[in-house]
Amino acid sequence: MLIEVCRYDHPDAAELIRQVQQEYVHRYGGPDSTPLLPEDFLPPRGLFLVGYSARLPVAIGGWRAQDSDDPEFRDGDAEMKRMYVVPKARGYGLAREILAELEDTAVRAGRKRMVLETGLQQPEAIGLYQSSGYHEIPRFGVYREEPESRCFAKELN
Repeated sequence: MLIEVCRYDHPDAAELIRQVQQEYVHRYGGPDSTPLLPEDFLPPRGLFLVGYSARLPVAIGGWRAQDSDDPEFRDGDAEMKRMYVVPKARGYGLAREILAELEDTAVRAGRKRMVLETGLQQPEAIGLYQSSGYHEIPRFGVYREEPESRCFAKELN
């Protein structure tokens, strides 16, 4: 897989974001309502990646800087958003590749911890994060009161 830095609103990213939102509708009954702006993912305070296989976009993921001005975050946090692999490309380790690149780029940007929110209807995502060294933390963001929400963090080196 070739991984490229793209804008959050790049056409390939936008198509996979549309697909992941449909996945949320299927699994949870509605799209993710977390407020996001394309500018949230501009370096050096964010980054968005698109993974390509045979020149087709097959995976995405991004992070945006968060700091302690929001009481749910620490200075140096990077919040992961929109991790997704198209169904036909699952099972080949592509999500793990995107995750590793997100962590590496966050470290290079001076971020100290990666945090994320997911849900119980995504057991494969929870398994990926736990097997990659993430541990559960108190819920944050728009889903902090949602019982099916789970939040995770990993200290970055």
